[in-house]
Amino acid sequence: MEPNLTLIIVGGVLITAGVYLLLERSLTRILVGVLLAGNGVNLLFLVASGAAGGAPIIKLTPADQMSDPLPQAMVLTAIVITLGTTAFLLTLAYRSFQLNGNDEVADDVEDRKIRELADADLASASYDEADTSVPSEDERVIISEDARPEDPDLSEPGDALASPGSDKSGVGGERGE
Repeated sequence: MEPNLTLIIVGGVLITAGVYLLLERSLTRILVGVLLAGNGVNLLFLVASGAAGGAPIIKLTPADQMSDPLPQAMVLTAIVITLGTTAFLLTLAYRSFQLNGNDEVADDVEDRKIRELADADLASASYDEADTSVPSEDERVIISEDARPEDPDLSEPGDALASPGSDKSGVGGERGE
């Protein structure tokens, strides 16, 4: 069976309208956008699952007439997630309306400052000026392996572990009480 073109277009329109409403500043419109997008995705899941068939119960329906239960399970999971997201957004919108008298999402203070700097086209001084405390690539000094300072306590790598009575490794040895 071929997918129904009308259902695919309806699913695409639902998702498009949902994404458009998600970009609004009102929490009520964001909520409606989540619901529309969720329903559009659920519709596309069911269209993509193939032909409708019998109930996916082994001894009740023959295997060739059974519908695929995985898309149905995914749609049920998506419905539950959408329900939880809806409850959360409703709570946010209600609380925002209680505090502010509207359900608009306010600008963040830092976002407003960044927007003002962008509008004025001002950059920070540290970005424009050359930093002289960091050497350039030509001034870098490369330290070779031979010039590394050695630890004066260790002449060979295994000497600290081999000497009796020293417990520098934290393994073995006796504890004095």
